Amino acid sequence: MKVLIELPTWLGDSVMVTPAINNLTTFLQNSEISLIGSKISIEIFLNHPQVVESHVLDSNYINLYKFVRNLGNFDAFISFRSSYRSKFIKFLVISKNKFQFSSNLYKKGHQVEKYNRFINDSFNINVLPSKLQIYSQYKIKNNKTKLLGISPGATYGSAKRWYPEQYAAVAIELSTKYDIIILGGNTEIDIAGDIEKHLKNKGIKNFKNLVAKTSIQELIMQISNLDLFITADSGPMHIAAAYKIPTVAIFGPTKEEETSQWMNEKGIVVKKNLKCQPCMQRTCPLMHHECMRLIKSKDVLRAIEKLSLEF
Repeated sequence: MKVLIELPTWLGDSVMVTPAINNLTTFLQNSEISLIGSKISIEIFLNHPQVVESHVLDSNYINLYKFVRNLGNFDAFISFRSSYRSKFIKFLVISKNKFQFSSNLYKKGHQVEKYNRFINDSFNINVLPSKLQIYSQYKIKNNKTKLLGISPGATYGSAKRWYPEQYAAVAIELSTKYDIIILGGNTEIDIAGDIEKHLKNKGIKNFKNLVAKTSIQELIMQISNLDLFITADSGPMHIAAAYKIPTVAIFGPTKEEETSQWMNEKGIVVKKNLKCQPCMQRTCPLMHHECMRLIKSKDVLRAIEKLSLEF
């Protein structure tokens, strides 16, 4: 059976969709899976055993039209996106069966559960979502010192970002027990630079700033080798969940029940339960950002204690 899947666009969603795709591939045994999506999403599934081909989509509609029309015939098309462009792709794809995720239809529960219910409903099956799974070729931990990873970014918007001086304060406190790695993409260069300045000012030398210096596969490798991870609600947070990395996740404007780490018993959420939470806005509509500003380094260190990790 030939199946074409359009993946979610963002890193975190691409990790959170893995249980639904595993559910699908288990049901459709011996199926040949073709993937289309963003460069980021394709990277998450590079080593999946049932994926026979992957294509990064062009944003230009003319090029997209030509590309999709030349993909060939499929027994089923599944899109995990509900955008207008995905509806355009669904119209163009030549397939006997077409299914598209609707964010309006699947509103309640964790995002992993929403994606999985979509597959259950589409194929008339009833399977609970399993663990997150990334088919990575990496897991090469060989460092003598424990590794602390810091991921200060959040693609959704500035409202999700904790403060560089607070990240640095945690790293400084832990620097005698852990070597430190700062991770992220191009949009985190400035905040990572601020963290680096704070560390240098305190004479901390056992750190590496790898922000905007890794591919997605290299990012997966770095995270899979960590002993402790401190992060905002972000894509890297979900990669850490897939590898059961002890994680402190800092939540502000987003919904913990929808996007917290899935099935990571070593993960813990730090947040302030304010009346304005969760606002789900990219920037603070009240202009005070208290959901993040009120969280201090001591709160994160206390959470690390709860994970029974030393510092």
